[in-house]
Amino acid sequence: MYIGARTLLLAAIAVVIVGVLLLASRHSRFNPSAKPLAPDFSLSDLDDRHLALADYRGKVVLLNFWATWCEPCRKEIPRFMEFQTQYSPRGLQVVGISLDDDIAPVQKFRQQFKVNYPLGLGNAKLAESYGGVLGLPITFLIDRQGHIMARHIGAVDLGLLEKEIQKSLQP
Repeated sequence: MYIGARTLLLAAIAVVIVGVLLLASRHSRFNPSAKPLAPDFSLSDLDDRHLALADYRGKVVLLNFWATWCEPCRKEIPRFMEFQTQYSPRGLQVVGISLDDDIAPVQKFRQQFKVNYPLGLGNAKLAESYGGVLGLPITFLIDRQGHIMARHIGAVDLGLLEKEIQKSLQP
């Protein structure tokens, strides 16, 4: 079967367009003028205590979807712990939502790494409410009024995220 030069050129253009779109969405920012409201959720944390986004209204929330088996997730968490320690006095709250299938590895991870912020076990419904989680990690920065300020798909640029946190914490 003979494939013409025009067909190959169109295929190459399509591949380039898809690649550009994927790269552009990797660290996408929500339109700041739109500021969509973050979907509320209510679940139990690892100690079977109530964990709801609404409980943190008035704080800037770094909401991270992750899993114990996700290597980029594991690399980000120590820095998220530093953010929690450094910026919580100014109003930051880090919340981790694990998408592991079972709570046991999440509990083991929390103990091993001494995670200093709330962790909950999420589900498909919660992930879908945030636009679907097709890969991990995904991190959202939510302002004091509950609006999504930024979304980072994949391993986050921690320097950029810290700048976004600092800006969100300004009075």
